[in-house]
Amino acid sequence: MSGALRLDLRSGMALKDDAVRLLEEIAAMLELLGEDKFRVNAHHRAARSLEGFGGDLESLVDDPAKLKQIPGIGQKVADKIVELHTTGRIREHDELAARVPRGLFDVLAVPGLGPKTVKAMWDRLGVESIDDLKRIIDDGSILTLERMGQRSVDKIAASLEFLQTSAERLPLGLALPVAERMVEHMRAHKSVTRAAYAGSLRRGRDTIGDIDILVSATDAAAAGEHFRSAPGVVAVLAAGESKSSVRVALDADLGRWGAEEGRAVQVDLRVVPEESWGAALMYFTGSKEHNVRMRERALKKAMTLNEYGLFAQDTDPEPPHKRGIAPIASRSEEEVYAALDLPFLPPEIREDRDELNAGETPRLVECADIKAELHAHTTESDGRLSLDELVQAAIDRGFHTIAVTDHSRSSAQAGGLDVDRLRAQREQIERARETFQGRITILHGCEVDILADGALDFDDDTLAWLDLVVASPHAALSQDAKAATARLIKAVSNPFVHILGHPTGRLIGRRKGLEPAMDELIAAAVEHDTALEINAHWLRLDLRDTHVRAAVDAGATIAIDCDVHALADFDNLRYGISTARRGWVKPEHCINTWPAHKLHTWLART
Repeated sequence: MSGALRLDLRSGMALKDDAVRLLEEIAAMLELLGEDKFRVNAHHRAARSLEGFGGDLESLVDDPAKLKQIPGIGQKVADKIVELHTTGRIREHDELAARVPRGLFDVLAVPGLGPKTVKAMWDRLGVESIDDLKRIIDDGSILTLERMGQRSVDKIAASLEFLQTSAERLPLGLALPVAERMVEHMRAHKSVTRAAYAGSLRRGRDTIGDIDILVSATDAAAAGEHFRSAPGVVAVLAAGESKSSVRVALDADLGRWGAEEGRAVQVDLRVVPEESWGAALMYFTGSKEHNVRMRERALKKAMTLNEYGLFAQDTDPEPPHKRGIAPIASRSEEEVYAALDLPFLPPEIREDRDELNAGETPRLVECADIKAELHAHTTESDGRLSLDELVQAAIDRGFHTIAVTDHSRSSAQAGGLDVDRLRAQREQIERARETFQGRITILHGCEVDILADGALDFDDDTLAWLDLVVASPHAALSQDAKAATARLIKAVSNPFVHILGHPTGRLIGRRKGLEPAMDELIAAAVEHDTALEINAHWLRLDLRDTHVRAAVDAGATIAIDCDVHALADFDNLRYGISTARRGWVKPEHCINTWPAHKLHTWLART
C-alpha cells in the first residue's frame, strides 16, 4: 500500500491538497485504531485549517516557524508537512497504513457509519472493504454488533446502494431547489408549524452530501408520512416517528454544460419540538466544528448545549431535557448565541474559522445589495439573449448598470468577436443607450481571453477603448501552479483589466482548473486594484469560498457576476452571494453593490 501513496509534488497547491488528505487519513486511522482522541482531533483541525489556507504552502516549508503561524498547525504537524514536501510521504501515515486496511476508508464513506461502528465491524467481523460490508449484511452477522438492529441495517444497506449510484457530492445549484420544494411541501401540511433546510446546504457550501429538512409539527407521525409521500420521492430509506429518509429524483439541467440523467439525492427529515427549534436548527446546521466550539464555550460558562437547548450544567448523567429541566435558551438561534455572550453568526460563516471572535454580527452582502451585472453575453457570441433582452432583464432586476461582455476572438467555440466585430458592436450599444436612456447605464465591455503566457487576446489600444474588461482563462487550464500564477498575475497587472473572471476556470465535479498561488495573485490584484470575480454559476463558484476569505482579509476588491448567457442565469446570483458570504464579503467589498457614480468612476480610472 505505501508504495502506491508516493506523491509527485509539483506545486504548493499540490502540497496543500496532499497534506490535507494525508492528515485527514491519519486522523481516521488513529480513530480506527482507538488511539488518543486529542491526537485525532489535532489532525482533523490541522487538515481543516490547511484546506482554508489561501497561500502557497510550498513557500513556507523552508521555515517551519511560518508554518506554525497557520491556525491549528503545531510543531509536530509542521514537521510532517516539511517531511511530505521533502520526501513525498509522511512516515507516520505509512506506519498507520500498514496497520489499517485501505478498504476501510471506503466503508467510512458510507453515510451513517462512523469510526466507532466501522472499528467494531473490523475488530469483530473482519470487515476490511465494501465487499466485506455487503457480506455481513447479506449473511446477517452485522446484527451481532452492539446496538445494531434491523432498522439500522436496512438504512446502511440503502445508504450503500445510494453511495454506489451517486458517489459524487451534489452541486449547490442542484440541491437547493430540491430543498426549497421539500420545505414548501412540508409547510403545506396542517400539522407543521415550522420548516427549514439545514446542514451544509444552509451554510452555502458549493457541494453537499445530502439534504437535511427540519420541522416542528403538532402531529409528528402525520408530518413524516407527508414528507415520505412528497412529489419526486423515488425511494423511502427510513420511516420513524421523528426521523425519515428518502431519495428524491433530480432534474439535473446543467444549462450550457449539458444535462445529467438518473441522479437522486438523499433527503433526511427531523421532527423537533417547537420549544427546541432554535437549538435544533443550530445543531443540524453545523458545521460539526462550529458546534464543538459552541459546546466548549458553554462548558466554560457552566452550561451544556445540545439540540434541545442550552442548559445549566449539573452532575446528573441523564440529559437535562429528558429530566424536564427548562433550558436557558432554545427557541431561536439568536437566543442561544446571546445566552453565550455571542452575536448572531450567519450560517455561512459557521465553519470554525475564527467566527466566534467576530465581536458583532457581520453585515454580509445580500442579493438585494447587488445593483450591477458586469459579466454578460448576448447572441453576438454564445449568449441566448439579444442586446435589448439583456438590458431589459437587468432593468427588471432593479440594476443601475449592465455590462455587455461578449467573448473575444480566441474563444472561437463561443463565437468570440474579433476587433472588427467588437467595434461594430459599439453601434448596437449606442442604439440601445438611446432606447433605454435614463433607465440604466449600458457599458460596452468584453470578456477577453487570458492566453497561456498571460498575454491578453486584444492589444492595449483596443482594451483601453472598452468601458470594461473582464479577463478570464478559458484554455490551458491544466498548467502547473507556477505557470498559472505568473499567467494570472500578468493579466491582473494590465492597467486596462478591471475584473479577473472565474480565476481558476474550475467546473465543480468536472474540471479542477488552475491552481495558482492565491496569496501572490491576491496581492497583485490588491496592488493593481483589479477586482477578483466570484462567478455565480453553481458549476463554477470561482473564486471559491476560502479564496474569497483570503482576498477579503488582504483588502482585495470583489465582483459577484452571473456570467449571463440566458435569462435564467440571473437567478444564479444567490449562489454567488452564498459563496461571498462564506468568504465574509461585506457590501463595501463588492463593486456590484456600489452606487452608479462610484462604480463608473472606478471603471474610468485608467
